[in-house]
Amino acid sequence: MAGTTLVIVESAAKAKTLEKFLGKGYKVKASVGHIKDLPKSKLGIDVENDFTPQYITIRGKGDLLKEIKDESRKASRVLLATDPDREGEAIAWHLQNAMKIPLEEKCRIEFNEITKDAVKKSIKSSRQINIDRVNAQQARRILDRLVGYNLSPLLWSKVRKGLSGGRVQSVVVMVICEREEEIKVFVPVEYWTIDTVLTDGKQKFNARMATLKGKKIEIGTVDEKDAIEEYLSNSELVVEKIVRKEKRRKPNPPFVTSTLQQEASKQLNFYSKRTMKVAQELYEGLAIGPEGTVGLITYLRTDSTRIAQEAQLETLDFIKNTFGEKFAPSRPNIFSNKKGAQDAHEAIRPSSVLRLPEKVKPFLSRDQYRLYKLIWDRFVASQMAPAVFDTSTVDIKAGIYGLKATSSLIKFPGYKKVYDDTSEDEVKNPIPELKEGQVLKLVETDSQQHFTQPPPRFSEASLVKLLEEKNIGRPSTYAPIIDTILRRNYVERQNKQFVPTELGFIVTDLLKKHFAGLIDVEFTAQMEEELDLIEEGTMDWKKVIKDFYLPFEQDLNKAMETVEKIPIQDEEAGKDCPDCGKPLLIKHGRFGKFMACSGFPECRYTESINEDIGVACPVCGQPVVALKSKKGRQFYGCKGYPECSFRSWYKPTGEKCPQCSDAMVEVPNKSGQNKITCQNKECKYQLVKETDLV
Repeated sequence: MAGTTLVIVESAAKAKTLEKFLGKGYKVKASVGHIKDLPKSKLGIDVENDFTPQYITIRGKGDLLKEIKDESRKASRVLLATDPDREGEAIAWHLQNAMKIPLEEKCRIEFNEITKDAVKKSIKSSRQINIDRVNAQQARRILDRLVGYNLSPLLWSKVRKGLSGGRVQSVVVMVICEREEEIKVFVPVEYWTIDTVLTDGKQKFNARMATLKGKKIEIGTVDEKDAIEEYLSNSELVVEKIVRKEKRRKPNPPFVTSTLQQEASKQLNFYSKRTMKVAQELYEGLAIGPEGTVGLITYLRTDSTRIAQEAQLETLDFIKNTFGEKFAPSRPNIFSNKKGAQDAHEAIRPSSVLRLPEKVKPFLSRDQYRLYKLIWDRFVASQMAPAVFDTSTVDIKAGIYGLKATSSLIKFPGYKKVYDDTSEDEVKNPIPELKEGQVLKLVETDSQQHFTQPPPRFSEASLVKLLEEKNIGRPSTYAPIIDTILRRNYVERQNKQFVPTELGFIVTDLLKKHFAGLIDVEFTAQMEEELDLIEEGTMDWKKVIKDFYLPFEQDLNKAMETVEKIPIQDEEAGKDCPDCGKPLLIKHGRFGKFMACSGFPECRYTESINEDIGVACPVCGQPVVALKSKKGRQFYGCKGYPECSFRSWYKPTGEKCPQCSDAMVEVPNKSGQNKITCQNKECKYQLVKETDLV
């Protein structure tokens, strides 16, 4: 073992990929996530001693940590190659302390893509642990523990057992509840549009009623509409103004975490959790035929649109050779980051644009291929020339009224050759060659009644977009937050939209009334900014915690004394019990919703509600639904049954076992926590699920 370098990464898949790159002289071990954390059985924070965290080895990780320490003693050098973010830095710091590596030693390496060149380059530029980044992670972890550990008992005693509150999750539920309130109080207003078909005697084209006496027209009633149509039929229509010009549309930037989640939701119908899982697989490395195992994309947790120069040059050459010189921009496209973006990582892109989606498709699962193609298409398009449109706008005067005809026809596809993200840019309404002052003829009118619409309920894509815009949480936390609020029954999915439950409203109202400073969008965004300042080394992390905790503790103590128990009524299912005829009620159990007879305990009839749990089948990729056996026991199965036979007594997580590739499932234990374990009884792999949620 003399002369061996020990490299420690987070996951077994990543370790497997690196071992093939590094070869002899290197040994790669996986920490399988965090090795140290706050204890689950108590707060684990010494509030009286400057909020000192009391870290312990995570249950089930003792043998692994001992093995890593033993290997480190044999190695001539240790390199900590955990993920290039706050969580990865904290894991590296805990490993450094456990192995007693001096703080000043340059043992930390990071890479944005798992390719041979990137990994070799990182080894040559090792650095010390970034303690400011570690402190930002510690601050977030401690803040979330202080809120979750203290709010949850309040909710258990005042509302219902099994509930949780969180610094960020509660704000997300509030946002969804407030949108639902807007929808409830919305009053629709009638309005009309009038479209016309006009002709110059040779060619017909469309125009819409636009103005009244030079101002935007509002047609509120059918009588107003009828009067305008009558007026038009008796008016001379004259071309007043013609504007023809060329319009260029630049491509969107390459993906960051939030935009990837949004587009995968819209285009692939992926939930955020599914997107992040598949992206992690693409990042950590897959076996690609003769090329071997390689990471197909760059790091998936990023809010920067920056692109490495070598990747940009490779892509420009590819564009010129594949599509022609005119499809490459005269100067490389540079995109500005949003305010507060961390520029530590690149945008999400293919590790090499030369790995075309169709070339790697035979080696990928269906989900992996679809997401990789989306990332590849978006990135290549982001480096291409703008699309060019010929646009025409014609203003037509009809007495006191004005009509407008618009046309936008594509002249040069540019980036749309690869990624057509805005089909609405093209308005196919060919307008003939007209002259100002020319008289036109009205062929027909087509009027439509409309009503103003309330703001829509949030889809996964629109919720992620709002969270990013408002700086609520971090994109890497969106998927677990959404998963949490669904599992806690604070919100439900209806037609792919989030709808708050009665429980969601009750908890939100309680928190808004008694914790107004915590359940506040601006405060949550400010906290994210302060965490960024901690990472930059310009703010003391313990001061941030202290400034938050003192008023929070006062609100908590007051709420414990003043809030009364809130009764929750069960929802009627709208059908009767087949055994006794009494109404069925929708109840919420440990595994979600089910129907039960209102005549309980005299009648014990129950009926399952087959809910999509938001996890893809590990066998075929179709949704997994919650079911009940004939004896009433909850189990989970593929929606594609009987074509797909996947079944499990325990809830699948959507992850695969890193040791045997079977499905990972949640198994409840006596303490009420869930352990995550492989469903393969012959495989002993398991880890403990963190229940202190953001």
